[in-house]
Amino acid sequence: MIDTAVLIPTLKDALDFAGRQVRNTVERYPDFYPMYTRDGKWKHQGEAWTHWCDGFFPGMMWLIHIRTGDPWFRQQAARYSGRWSRDNTIGRCTTSASSFMSTYHHWYRLTRDATLRAVLIQAGKTMGLRFKEKGRYLSSFIGPESTFIDIMMNVGIMFYAARETQDADLQHRVMEHCLTTRRYLVRGDGSTVHEGIFDLESGEFLRESTHQGLRGDSSWARGTGLVALRFWNRLPVHARPPVPGDAELNADYYIDSTPLHGVPPNDFEAATGPHRQPESSAAAIAASGLLDLAAFTPLRAKSRLYRDTAPADP
Repeated sequence: MIDTAVLIPTLKDALDFAGRQVRNTVERYPDFYPMYTRDGKWKHQGEAWTHWCDGFFPGMMWLIHIRTGDPWFRQQAARYSGRWSRDNTIGRCTTSASSFMSTYHHWYRLTRDATLRAVLIQAGKTMGLRFKEKGRYLSSFIGPESTFIDIMMNVGIMFYAARETQDADLQHRVMEHCLTTRRYLVRGDGSTVHEGIFDLESGEFLRESTHQGLRGDSSWARGTGLVALRFWNRLPVHARPPVPGDAELNADYYIDSTPLHGVPPNDFEAATGPHRQPESSAAAIAASGLLDLAAFTPLRAKSRLYRDTAPADP
């Protein structure tokens, strides 16, 4: 059982620490969008190879402001969100459409500014342009024949845009992608595929692949935690099955495969080497998914298992 007397102060300390880290980064590296380090330090010189996570940094600022009320974080969140979307067109940012939900969605909810809502809707519609009718999936930035498990993090903005505009075609596209993901990227044992490759002429699924994990037929831990654990929660309420079986399958696989210390390796199939290194980001993301799933699953024993397991992930 969760000891809330211990957990709540721990979570508050974590939030305070995150706030200090974000503020230090803003003050030390103005207008820099962190993505990865080199030799233990932020790599911030030269052109970035991708902009897929630029929205996450201002997204942290919005969350910190919402939880603390600190006006400094709101000011910086708006500045970084606006600069990010100006410097990187919506068309380029569709590889991480979820960034609009972590930035503009929070911004819009606080201000109800119609121009912000318009950005969200346009981002969702632009993401929908990646839909391939043959194969029924949203293509990745790698190429038109490729789809990623990660793209499930982007479907939320498509559902949002479809709902706000009553766009039945956009709703159809995003639902079809979810079903294709479930069919080809979620295995029967609950493990997940990072990338699926399709034949562009016929739409036939050709093979499993990866740009993150050990092999195409292995299971990248962050993919399971980042997306598959939250698969069911990505669907609109009216489209959800009566029992969140897919998410529970992924959750059970994740729990069974993760070491007792609570942090999974980069890839569950790796025995040695860099892919066996513990990945705390996968653990943190999975913890969020487990807490969501605990609130939805109809089985009390399962709900308690997911709720009690989540805080064990550092």
